[in-house]
Amino acid sequence: MTDRTVTAPSLAWLTSLTALFMRVSPGRWLALMLLALHAAVVLDAEPTVTRAFLLAHYGLFLLWQPLVRSEARIEPRLALPVFAMAALLVLVDSTWVMALWLAILAGLVGAVATSQNQRGPRLAYLFALTYLLALLLAWVLPQSLGDTSLPEELRTAVRYGLPLLPLAILFLPGASRVGASSTLDFIYGLMLSLLIMVMALGAFAVVAVAKVSYAWALVQTLLGMAALLLALSWLWNPRAGFAGLGQVTSRYLLSVGLPFEGWAQRLATLAERERDPESFVRDALADLHELTWIRGGHWQAARGEGAFGEPAEHATTHAFHGLSLTWQSPRPLTPALALHVRLLSQLLGYFYAAKVREQTLREQAYSQAIHDTGARLTHDVKNILQSLKTLLAAADTSTPEDSERLLALMKRQLPQLAARLSQTVDKLKQPAEMDAAQLPAQAWWAALQTRYEHDDVQFFAEAIDDTPLPQDLFDSVADNLLTNALRKRQGEPGVAVEVRLALHPLASLTVTDSGAPAPEHVARNLFLSPVASDFGLGVGLYQAARQAARSGYRLELPENRAGEVAFRLQSTDSRPMDTPGS
Repeated sequence: MTDRTVTAPSLAWLTSLTALFMRVSPGRWLALMLLALHAAVVLDAEPTVTRAFLLAHYGLFLLWQPLVRSEARIEPRLALPVFAMAALLVLVDSTWVMALWLAILAGLVGAVATSQNQRGPRLAYLFALTYLLALLLAWVLPQSLGDTSLPEELRTAVRYGLPLLPLAILFLPGASRVGASSTLDFIYGLMLSLLIMVMALGAFAVVAVAKVSYAWALVQTLLGMAALLLALSWLWNPRAGFAGLGQVTSRYLLSVGLPFEGWAQRLATLAERERDPESFVRDALADLHELTWIRGGHWQAARGEGAFGEPAEHATTHAFHGLSLTWQSPRPLTPALALHVRLLSQLLGYFYAAKVREQTLREQAYSQAIHDTGARLTHDVKNILQSLKTLLAAADTSTPEDSERLLALMKRQLPQLAARLSQTVDKLKQPAEMDAAQLPAQAWWAALQTRYEHDDVQFFAEAIDDTPLPQDLFDSVADNLLTNALRKRQGEPGVAVEVRLALHPLASLTVTDSGAPAPEHVARNLFLSPVASDFGLGVGLYQAARQAARSGYRLELPENRAGEVAFRLQSTDSRPMDTPGS
């Protein structure tokens, strides 16, 4: 009972203390860290007190550091370098170790400063960077070079003037969102740390070689670094006509390890030659043998998978547009090579997606062709069946006195129906050749009159000769139009139907009936899409219009009013029709 009463308040106190620490802005920890560092480095105290301040400084650094989030758990392999750096900083009494630590701190502070958008935090990090550079150049570096006879004014300014910068950071406004983790520009921080180290080593080299004072050596080093940076900035983006180091570096990063333009050209050539998506990916990956830093890999798509090269220890996986690529290398990829692999994966993914879409369009076109052919043949068979029903109706209503006329009708109609049925079956085998078959206009007109001679249809022709007509098109359109017109008589007795054929100046076939007009919404979409039908599939005229368009004709509805509904099939070619004598 006593342990519980003691433990509960302790846990509550620890929780409240943790919450208090979490509410402190990173700028406050930074200011306290710099003040502890100043007390450990500048103040002349006992070694034990100095180590205590260094230990407090390192603890405050861990609370401020932007490398690892404060709520994340640190693995043992990451905790070991943390403790090693703390032991080196606290136990080793060396000004060079302190100079190295200040250079690292300056790089971290400068990297975080570049990501600050608010004025207060950005100014705080600039003050901190100024403090670290001043402490390094005015106190630590001279002692590292053995120059212990610093001017008293400089010692007083460093000892009592520099702490004003951390104190100013304490009173600056923190970030608007307390507890937000700072982003880190690693490259900027690394470059800044390296520049500070080069400056320190340059000053040491000038003092050792030229035997000059530290101040003059520092001035010479800064002037030399300024001249070098000015030359590099000019070479990075020059105005003298050549690309510059910036474009050369970018070009190298994009083409490192592989002639990218040559491989992209081979990839485009392969895409034109290979139609199957999976075969394209397999051949494209087999062409990457020039990559010395890629040992092999594996690819996987919706319709197949495969491997290329040899297995290796390290793997990188990318997935784009349904294509998953795993690249295997003998060693971990550098950032430039990782970016390059991602670019290759994305390019392959785009080509693969294009191949899949191309294959899907081919399959849809094939299915559409089957659908069109089936719809056309269905209507042809339906029209033949309608003619057979007409013959059967004539046979049922005939009398013994009509036997001779019925026999003559059967002899004329049945061979034609058999020929039409044979042509319909032949369309399944050779649809293109059947569509292109031609028949003289006079013979086609006589066969049409024979088929509908007992259906009370009036036929009119103007100057019929042997001009060739596309037989399949005219048969299909005429049967569809006449079947629809004759069907109106079932609900509207007495409907008159007439057919007109003209060959000059343009070939045209017109079917007119005196029945009710088609509704406006039906007439508007009659040749553009399938329509609802009570007697069939609703696609007869739609398929006939598409067939007419492929043969150079146009099917239209020029008249659609009560008492006159006219459909016309007309050639769209303005040239004179070919005749046998021409």
